[in-house]
Amino acid sequence: MATSRGPYAKGVAKREEILRAALEVIARHGYRKTSTRELAAAVGLSEAGLLHYFGSKEKLFEAVLRARDEADQERSAGRDDLIDRLISVVRHNSDVPGLVQLYSTFSAEAGDSEHSAHEFFVERYDRLRDALAEAVRARQSDGTIDAAADPEKIATVLIALSDGLQIQSQFRLGTEAAELMDHVVGLLRP
Repeated sequence: MATSRGPYAKGVAKREEILRAALEVIARHGYRKTSTRELAAAVGLSEAGLLHYFGSKEKLFEAVLRARDEADQERSAGRDDLIDRLISVVRHNSDVPGLVQLYSTFSAEAGDSEHSAHEFFVERYDRLRDALAEAVRARQSDGTIDAAADPEKIATVLIALSDGLQIQSQFRLGTEAAELMDHVVGLLRP
C-alpha cells in the first residue's frame, strides 16, 4: 500500500484544514461577513496563499459547500431513509445560519450558467432529485407515502421546500423549517 507523502499530501492536508476553518468561520459569522483575509488568517496564510489552493474565491466557496454536503452526509449517515436525512440536515442548518446564507446566496448566483459553481448545483440537484425519488418509491412500497404520488415531482417539491424554508428562516420564519418539512411529508401519507 502506497502512502501519500511530500508536497501533494501537504497540499491536500492544507486544503482540508482551510475547508474545516471556513465551515466554522462562515457558520459563525455568515457569508457576507467572512472575508478571504479572515479565512487566510485562520489557517496562517496570506489571501493569495489561500486562493492558491482553490483558484478563486468562487471555487473556494464551492469547495466549502461540497465540504458542507459531505459533513451533512456523515452527520446523518445512521438514517436509512433519505427523506428523514434531509429533514435532519434542515434541522441542523438552523444551528449554522451562516452556511445557509452562503448556500442560498451562492445557489442564486450560480443560476447564471456562466457562474463557476453552476455545474456543481446542476449536478447536486440532479443527484438529490434522483435519490429522493428513490426514497419516495421506497416509502410508497412500505405504504407510508401515497402510491398515487409521482416520485420525481415529490422529490423536486421536497428540495424546493427545503431550500425555500431555509431561505425564509433567514427572515424570522417563526416555526422551525424542519418541523414544517416533517409536516408536509406527513401530508403525503395515504
